[in-house]
Amino acid sequence: MYAVIDGGVVPRGKVRVSGAKNSATRLLAASLLSDEAVVLRNFPTRLVDVGHKIGFCEKLGAQISINHATETAQIDATSLKTRLLTRDDYDVPIRTTYLLTAAQILRSGMARIPYPGGCPIGGGSGGGRGYDQHILVWEALGATVVEKDDHIEISAQQGFVGGDVHFTKSTVGGTENALMSAAIAKGQTRIYNAYITPEIEDLIKFLRRMGAEIEVSGASHIVVDGRGGALGGTHMSVMSDRIEALTWLVYAAISGGELTIENVPFSSMEVPLLHMRHAGIDFFQNQNSIHVTPDCLTSGSVQPFELACGAHPGVISDMQSFFVMLALKAEGTSRIFDYRYPDRIAFVHELAKLVSGDHLDAETGKIVVRGPAQFKPGVADSTDLRGSMAAVMAALCADGRSVIENVHMALRGYNGLADKLASIGGRIEIHEGRKAAQ
Repeated sequence: MYAVIDGGVVPRGKVRVSGAKNSATRLLAASLLSDEAVVLRNFPTRLVDVGHKIGFCEKLGAQISINHATETAQIDATSLKTRLLTRDDYDVPIRTTYLLTAAQILRSGMARIPYPGGCPIGGGSGGGRGYDQHILVWEALGATVVEKDDHIEISAQQGFVGGDVHFTKSTVGGTENALMSAAIAKGQTRIYNAYITPEIEDLIKFLRRMGAEIEVSGASHIVVDGRGGALGGTHMSVMSDRIEALTWLVYAAISGGELTIENVPFSSMEVPLLHMRHAGIDFFQNQNSIHVTPDCLTSGSVQPFELACGAHPGVISDMQSFFVMLALKAEGTSRIFDYRYPDRIAFVHELAKLVSGDHLDAETGKIVVRGPAQFKPGVADSTDLRGSMAAVMAALCADGRSVIENVHMALRGYNGLADKLASIGGRIEIHEGRKAAQ
């Protein structure tokens, strides 16, 4: 899949931030723990990752009704059970397949799930996929884990039993898995070295509304008193996507546009917004929206900066590429460090294809940006979700036609991206297949 973008149009209008991908896909998995109806509002129905997860859930017997107009999902998991699927069925290109374990254990005493990322790795090597922390959770709660050629098999015929989960490293996915598994376990589970992000807070809120008893102490310790069975039904809105909100804010600032960004989750992005202000962007905000105009640049341009990406509540690694984009318009040299995922720099090489001159240097854990730079039309590939969106933004700012290959990566994280861009003047066409660079 590729995008053809005719750039150089200054964006104007309103754009609404959708429900967060990193919350919605988790709440969808958690909804399978109920034998009653569950309704999710503010649900990003058009996300590619959401579609893949819904498809796999339906293969297991869940009934999921999506309403694109109202952005709601209604879930009925009463018919869900574990099934032995084909190799193609297990080839699911998402990383959060492990969250589908608890619902299968609840109903069948056994779960069969794809390897994270959908790759039939086998042999337990994981190929660097890093699902060892999930095995740690399942075994701590009394399950037996067998790694097959094309899927992982988890067995707990009498259900999960509460226990102590000691993560060897702080992990978002592991914490999510432990919360869902512990919620249906018999007895109490204590989770140590948990990683609590805004999206995990959303998951805890959701599980509590379904009847789970969860206590959080400090920033890394969670105690769950399991129900020993299915949870109840509920209705809840998915939290807004903090990464999408930052994306639109940066795009408005570097393009000279006039954008009103609605449904902004201010409470979950205080530090990133502080860094924006330190870079000389004095945007207007009210209770749930931000308004950006060229007048927001207090000195007439973006100011150079240094920042380090790490864990919440700071600037998370998923936001790195957008601060690189901001730095390309700064009057001077900026430095962006990433201590959590230091190898996340491949997007810089592709982004440089859409920048006139030599303005970008990247090495492990560090990106140096010499601004100000001008964007130029060209052909660039997508290396990851956020890097793909950075390339799309660069193409939108460049005067002329650009092609972004593998743009489906951006569509994994931005609900209705093409329609939103069109509504503010962006000229973008999404095409199936692959277009050779010309």
